[in-house]
Amino acid sequence: MNQDYIKPDNWSIIEEGFDAEQVKSSESLFSIGNGAMGQRANFEEYYSGDTFQGSYIAGIYYPDKTKVGWWKNGYPEYFAKVLNAPNWIGIDIEVNGEVLDLATCKVADFKRQLNMKEGWYHRSFTATLPNGTEIAVNVRRFLSLDLDELGAIKYEITPKNKQATVVFKPYLDAGVHNEDANWEEKFWEPLQTQHNENEAFVVARTFKTHFEVATYMHNTILINNENQHFKPAFVDTSSNKVVFTYETLVGQGQTIALQKLGGYTVSMNHATEHLIPAAQHNIQKALTLGYDTLLQNQIEAWAKIWEMSDITIEGDVKAQQGIRFNIFQLNQTYLGKDSRLNIGPKGFTGEKYGGSTYWDTEAYCIPFYMATKDQQVARNLLTYRYNQLDKAIENAGKLGFTNGAALYPMVTMNGEECHNEWEITFEEIHRNGAIAFAIFNYHRFTGDYSYIPEKGLEVLIGIARFWHQRATYSTHKNQYMILGVTGPNEYENNVNNNFYTNYLAKWCIDYTMAQIKKVEQEYHADYVRIMNKVKLSDAEITHWKKVADHMYFPYSEEHGVYLQQDGFLDKELVKVHDLDKSQRPINQKWSWDRILRSPYIKQADTLQGFYFFEDHFTKEQLEKHFDFYEPFTVHESSLSPCVHSIQAATLGRMEQAYTFYLRTSRLDLDDYNKEVEEGLHITSMAGTWMSIVEGFGGMRVKNDALHFEPRIPAEWHGYSFKINFRNQILKVAVHQNETKFSLEGDKELTVYVNGKAILVEPNGLVTV
Repeated sequence: MNQDYIKPDNWSIIEEGFDAEQVKSSESLFSIGNGAMGQRANFEEYYSGDTFQGSYIAGIYYPDKTKVGWWKNGYPEYFAKVLNAPNWIGIDIEVNGEVLDLATCKVADFKRQLNMKEGWYHRSFTATLPNGTEIAVNVRRFLSLDLDELGAIKYEITPKNKQATVVFKPYLDAGVHNEDANWEEKFWEPLQTQHNENEAFVVARTFKTHFEVATYMHNTILINNENQHFKPAFVDTSSNKVVFTYETLVGQGQTIALQKLGGYTVSMNHATEHLIPAAQHNIQKALTLGYDTLLQNQIEAWAKIWEMSDITIEGDVKAQQGIRFNIFQLNQTYLGKDSRLNIGPKGFTGEKYGGSTYWDTEAYCIPFYMATKDQQVARNLLTYRYNQLDKAIENAGKLGFTNGAALYPMVTMNGEECHNEWEITFEEIHRNGAIAFAIFNYHRFTGDYSYIPEKGLEVLIGIARFWHQRATYSTHKNQYMILGVTGPNEYENNVNNNFYTNYLAKWCIDYTMAQIKKVEQEYHADYVRIMNKVKLSDAEITHWKKVADHMYFPYSEEHGVYLQQDGFLDKELVKVHDLDKSQRPINQKWSWDRILRSPYIKQADTLQGFYFFEDHFTKEQLEKHFDFYEPFTVHESSLSPCVHSIQAATLGRMEQAYTFYLRTSRLDLDDYNKEVEEGLHITSMAGTWMSIVEGFGGMRVKNDALHFEPRIPAEWHGYSFKINFRNQILKVAVHQNETKFSLEGDKELTVYVNGKAILVEPNGLVTV
């Protein structure tokens, strides 16, 4: 049974009624972020119940020493922990001498709302404390998009049944820990605390990586919205914590509020000696604007994001809520402002997985950012990988590869591999192919070839060298094999000749050779520069070609399908629908040994190849492979439903496509995988966007033009989306019997609908 307590709403995530069993799940679902920092929806006040505390700063990490039972050569020395950052949101509260704690008081009318349209999080409730005092509480919190080192909280308390002495104790605390620390180490070293009147600062430094962070706060007390100009009655400081105390008597029916400004300044962006001055500057700027203006600016900033990235769905509130939740979280995680950053799989919502960059970025996220922002954002994500090419070559060298072969990491913060499961670190090498595919995909969509001669070709050469060296020649088959790998389906380890991996390897080599020729002919100065740098010879390219031309792909003549890997048909081929539901999810019910011996597929594997290289296969081939593999797929990866939704739509199976769409769009809202309390599945959320645009909308880029094959689920009256295609904004609106195209700007655009050319005039409307 999936989770079902989130109320359907077009623009908000809403929870009504307090349930301690849902606290950690809601802390994930109601998370907020602004691309530079983010936090779980922890209560500001003290809470003695079960909670997962988490605040995070983009780019800040700790190299936690790898913890394994048996060390293997080439193993990463550390696992990059996404660090729980010092806490600035905390506000301990006492009312008539009693601590406000939702675990110990009677709670009524509890409601949370994450307003995605305007970018704020609100919580309200009535609490009756053990001393009999009844209070109404309203709290609003947001992280500013405009001032991305700043957040704001307005915490209001209204005594309901008697006057009350209210004590606010806002604090900063650098004595935090990570839920998933390997060795239970402290990751933060406190350096300095400072306070003056209503503002305070705690400066701390990460051990090993030596990032320095100033965590800051400023507090204002209001009664009935009038500034009381209070100063703290008491200040308590330690090496890593500053606590202010404000105490006042509040009449029955009066409202006392604490406005707390807070956030981080970090040494990635400021000289260490300027961290506190930069924080003071943020405070003064925010005070000058005022809380109401900060909130209005937040609303306007989100309006600009939604103007381009929104997808509307008519007639299906749950589907609408799902896609907006996904788009909202993607934009909270990454806005493309800083090329040093990337899209972590949990974003700012949890610590699981570690690192900030996986192959998910290239395979799923780049299409979303490329189409809803501009090509520079996508180019920044490609440049991120180019800037880490030397580390990729170093990673390959640790595994015995030579001559500039590059193996990009499965998980990374700075280009070094930092994943500590051997079957992933050593074997899930298909990640290299996704990085090469993203270069191809960027050029295909944007038409901007300049990235390849400037930077991309060096990346492609490093990847091609890796595949050439990783392949093994079989004298038995007279073909090249790739042995001992894990494909996207991580329920298979150390297999031989994973179809997807082998196909990617061949494609990467062929694509790289084609780009070398093109750059030589059309960008000769770049060609000379690159060849002088990488020392690539014609003889080496000839060896590459031999591998690509003679790559082996396992195939079943009986079933007419490429096999996921050698030996797949030797398994006991029991389909998923024949599994007892009590055994699901198998990753939580079965031993790993049993999973590895089963035919069950975690996510699209062979079908991932058919997704990337759709134009290499016929629709009949896709149908045959879909019908063979989907019945064995348990979809226990967040990345699985979106690919299957797209392919089901392509095959005209709209009911199945819609079911997969709901699963990918509401994966976290409905907690399909029963793990949402650990954090959200951010990178797979881009796949939800793809499910609508590429699946239902049928959007493809062919021969420098947009092609559409619009379809619509029976449950919907209509849907619409926008695409930034080569700096032209095209809006597509699909209804049951027609599709409308409109174009912003001053230049016409030809698109193809079901193969027919349609001319869309600027500021005009075409109905098909």
